[in-house]
Amino acid sequence: MASASPAPSAVGFSSSDPGVPPGASTSASGIKRPTASEVPYTSGMPIKKIGHRSVDSSGETTYKKTTSSALKGAIQLGITHTVGSLSTKPERDVLMQDFYVVESIFFPSEGSNLTPAHHYNDFRFKTYAPVAFRYFRELFGIRPDDYLCSLCSEPLIELCSSGASGSLFYVSSDDEFIIKTVQHKEAEFLQKLLPGYYMNLNQNPRTLLPKFYGLYCVQAGGKNIRIVVMNNLLPRSVKMHIKYDLKGSTYKRRASQKEREKPLPTFKDLDFLQDIPDGLFLDADMYNALCKTLQRDCLVLQSFKIMDYSLLMSVHNIDHAQREALSSETQYLVDTRRPAPQKALYSTAMESIQGEARRGGTMETDDYMGGIPARNSKGERLLLYIGIIDILQSYRFVKKLEHSWKALVHDGDTVSVHRPGFYAERFQRFMCNTVFKKIPCVHIGRPDVLPQTPPLEEINEGSPIPDPGFSPVIGETLQMLTTSTTLEKLEIAESEFTH
Repeated sequence: MASASPAPSAVGFSSSDPGVPPGASTSASGIKRPTASEVPYTSGMPIKKIGHRSVDSSGETTYKKTTSSALKGAIQLGITHTVGSLSTKPERDVLMQDFYVVESIFFPSEGSNLTPAHHYNDFRFKTYAPVAFRYFRELFGIRPDDYLCSLCSEPLIELCSSGASGSLFYVSSDDEFIIKTVQHKEAEFLQKLLPGYYMNLNQNPRTLLPKFYGLYCVQAGGKNIRIVVMNNLLPRSVKMHIKYDLKGSTYKRRASQKEREKPLPTFKDLDFLQDIPDGLFLDADMYNALCKTLQRDCLVLQSFKIMDYSLLMSVHNIDHAQREALSSETQYLVDTRRPAPQKALYSTAMESIQGEARRGGTMETDDYMGGIPARNSKGERLLLYIGIIDILQSYRFVKKLEHSWKALVHDGDTVSVHRPGFYAERFQRFMCNTVFKKIPCVHIGRPDVLPQTPPLEEINEGSPIPDPGFSPVIGETLQMLTTSTTLEKLEIAESEFTH
């Protein structure tokens, strides 16, 4: 039977939540233990395990001992039910108690008067703040039938990349949404953020911050598997040529050898400084809009005491893709599909930055495909797909302790774990001074004379990010953050983001 319960705090995230399917035994300590029949078995022993995610010898993925196929089925059954039941409730304003409501429905395998029969083990599905998330979806123009069609009409696609935390990632068949498993603390933190997140989205829906469309929990085999539905930053129909995870730090910010062996590795800050020392060049309007958006988003994150986030950036090289298409050897391998327009508003990188950025200028492309047009120092045309990720980290005691220990053995200004204010300032400076730069107006139409910085010396891990110095072509000094022991006195010069 379905139930809904308001809670004064982040209720429902305890690992011993009530409502575990019948048959689960309870130990003297109160921890519910699944019976053997509840735990899905795989055809082989685990051969690779990261966090709660493991892969057995047959290639079957499990998460907290639940197979990926069973988890995908449970997610689709649960979302279908919760969105359908929500449609019967009248539209109204979001109230404070709406952020703390948890709805729960039990799905027995034989079915019930509320749920269909299915071939998975019994499970319970929980929906957090359903009315609040309905408002978020409406704010981004996502209709209930579109949400259901994207997530539940076709099988979810599991992405091979699990991240360092061992999270599972699924993408909807239409590329619209990403589903990610999150840890207990992350889910709890997101629920606490919801009132402030609601206020921020009301003020400005154009943001590079993650767009959360739903928070759910699948309870199976005595385990809680929490998932969040978000916007998809990287359309699969656009070939990405290189990808970076950038924080503005140099401490251990180089992709590992294991990461480099992947088909599309995720490189880091030191790799960027070596690979693209001159940065990426944007039209002046686009640059100003992007930096303004980053500044505003960082201020929001700082106000929530959030840190350790990254800018995920994937690059599609238009000129490289055209050369691939013309190559007789690879022509039949190139994906020529165009990405379908996304249903959600403000969901692409272009839509996420400020609306005053006009199309055109020095960037002439027939179709932006949702990406932000840019050029590299060679003059090649690029499309950037960017977004801020990993925001569900608060600056708690563990992070403070981690920074203090790293500062003892290394330069404190270069590690990626800092107090939120300093982290936000350094993040903005790195993005708007080193990663992104303006195309100089005096050379419009001449990408061959884009300003170039001298070749960088070998950059050691942990060394301060080099000062790009003064560029007479750009006509301004690009100053980088220097080491300072008095963090309280650090300020962002107003001119950094007004050009």
